[in-house]
Amino acid sequence: SSTLSSVRALFLYILTAGGDTRSGDGSRDRSRSQFPISMEPSHVSHPNFYDFLNRMRRPAAADLVRSIKSFVISFPFQTSNAEHDGNKVQDFLTIMETTIKEHPLWAHATYEEIDSAIEGLEKYIMTKLFTHTFASSSEDAKLDLEISEKICLLQHFIKPDHLDVPRVFQNEASWLFAAKELQKINFFKAPRDKLLCIMNCCRIINNLLLDISMTTNHTPAGADDFLPILIYVTIKANPPQLHSNLKFVQLYRKHSKLVSEVEYYLTNLISAKTFITNINASSLSMDESEFHRNMQLARLASEITVNEPSGTFQLSEGSPPIVRNKYIYVEGNGYPFMEAEARDLRLEDVQQLLGLYKQVVTKYRKLSEALRQLSIDENQLLNNHQRQDMKEKIEQQLEQG
Repeated sequence: SSTLSSVRALFLYILTAGGDTRSGDGSRDRSRSQFPISMEPSHVSHPNFYDFLNRMRRPAAADLVRSIKSFVISFPFQTSNAEHDGNKVQDFLTIMETTIKEHPLWAHATYEEIDSAIEGLEKYIMTKLFTHTFASSSEDAKLDLEISEKICLLQHFIKPDHLDVPRVFQNEASWLFAAKELQKINFFKAPRDKLLCIMNCCRIINNLLLDISMTTNHTPAGADDFLPILIYVTIKANPPQLHSNLKFVQLYRKHSKLVSEVEYYLTNLISAKTFITNINASSLSMDESEFHRNMQLARLASEITVNEPSGTFQLSEGSPPIVRNKYIYVEGNGYPFMEAEARDLRLEDVQQLLGLYKQVVTKYRKLSEALRQLSIDENQLLNNHQRQDMKEKIEQQLEQG
């Protein structure tokens, strides 16, 4: 499709300008592990955040502590601008890297130890500044909401075939693991930790493609196979605040770390977000009329879900929730008054009952409209349901008898 091709072209251009997918030794990553793994090569030790904190507690680190505290304290008092704030953090990390290399606490330290200290510093300052830097503008919050709402609609009908994912590469079980990794992105505040969620998700997909290519005659076509799967996994995952998380990683992850494999996967997810944001009928293997029909039905279904009653009702601001009346529970939802008698009702219940009545009628009207558009006979559906209920009751009686 034209839009997906445009996104792929943009993605490939960015990669060509910024680096390729090769690892540090020049060879392509052919790891076949199907489990999430770290983005660092095996010879690099994992950053030890607590080692960094312990060193900062030593008297010899007093000058470093003053510099770090001064930066963190002064940061919120300046006018917030995402690009400017990102540059400030990058400049500070660069200055501190030089300072740490020359500091007595890291005398004779290895490259890995210096790198671990900078990772610890980045995590410390970005955790402290998180509320000032993450989703810091109303525009970011608006985009997050728009993308999330659009993905919620797409989840109702998008299939791998709509994104031209070859059948040989379709593996919903593995994609579920990838989606779960991506959904973890909001659990963390440090840019590196958020990036690891992206890396783990992408590596699961990539390793699946490599495994299939090794056991079949189908050779993966790079981004042409990888990107559509990542788009589908992103739709299935609907990761929270996708726009803000990607922007946060781009701005505040140390730029010298956004290279090679890391850049490849991050750029892929940015391309996936762009594709989803602009998705329409021409983006997919789907007729325009079918796309609009599916979107309309998805909106109806979403509205019905939003209006689904919960176990306790709050009909208007200031009204006390209904807790005293008898409930009947259906699939976890509580319906008040369903088992109440007329003598149980009081005059003040009238307003609450009217509100419930309006909710039920509104839901029924939307369900009827959705069934009509799906060419499903409402009466036949109800009769089938009643027959099924009767069958279950008879079976229960036979078991008890």
